[in-house]
Amino acid sequence: MPLAPANQSQLIRACQKDEYYQTLLRNNTNEAFQTLAGSKRWLDWRKEVELLSDVAYFGLTTLTGYQTLGEEYVNIIQVDPSLRRVPTPARRGVFVFCHSFLPYLLDKVLVCLENELEGVEGPGWGTRRRQVASGRWSLELWLRRFAQRAVGLLSEPQRRKCLPAVFVLQQTLSLLHRCHLALFYLSGLFYYLSKRTAGIRHLRVSGLRGNDRTIRTSYRLLGAISLFHLLLTLCLQLKNLRLRQSVRQEWKIYRHLTDNPPQTQKSKSKASHCILCLEERKHPTSTPCGHLFCWECITEWCDTKAECPLCREKFQPHKLLYLRNYN
Repeated sequence: MPLAPANQSQLIRACQKDEYYQTLLRNNTNEAFQTLAGSKRWLDWRKEVELLSDVAYFGLTTLTGYQTLGEEYVNIIQVDPSLRRVPTPARRGVFVFCHSFLPYLLDKVLVCLENELEGVEGPGWGTRRRQVASGRWSLELWLRRFAQRAVGLLSEPQRRKCLPAVFVLQQTLSLLHRCHLALFYLSGLFYYLSKRTAGIRHLRVSGLRGNDRTIRTSYRLLGAISLFHLLLTLCLQLKNLRLRQSVRQEWKIYRHLTDNPPQTQKSKSKASHCILCLEERKHPTSTPCGHLFCWECITEWCDTKAECPLCREKFQPHKLLYLRNYN
């Protein structure tokens, strides 16, 4: 029986089946670890336990040269780019690393960098930072120490420039996944970025079906729509970026035309202080939820996260209200 390339629907069904069994294995492993080690240690090591579950799943299937349960479900097999040989152990190892280890490491590194670049401790701030495992052998603890040393070499202006860069990198990774998914709908070759990196393709064992061309055509249409939606999202994000820049330029012009209000009291109460800079509020600005901050502090905050630093209510930066003549 001749082998033919698997179409988009078969690859999606196979991946959905694999994700189902991966989730089942994660849940059972988490339950067993929580029972043996306790809830506190489970919360500290939950991501590592899930990582080991994924590695165990692909280690028992892909790394050993067998089909995954999803591939067996739809009768497809893995092949190298020549479509004549099964992938080498090196290719399968690259796939498992890029699919399981790399996303875990990227998430840990970006979170540690974001926390260290922000570097502000204040009321309510602890709930915002992710908990770092206190274990002696925690990878996250080691990464945090490395991030502390790296950020310690930067000056304050350099930190302010690097923090938006981390946020942009996080958004870029999300857009990259969306773009890759749209390309998969168009070409039908690689559903995962990790398989594209490793060069692993799939052939179906069952014979050709009469509706194969119709399936591929419908998915190409879906891919075109996905690319259009992605382009529209990029345009909106660029528009919001330009709007924030224009607002900042207008504020700089206005600030040069106004003077700071005179100090009427030598001592100010804690309520008149900004929790972001821990100093007296300059040019008070209110969020839609009613909390007050310095104009520069809250606008810089909104460049990275459009939410209130105190209550976490989401809002658009253009809804900030500058309070004139506020004492």
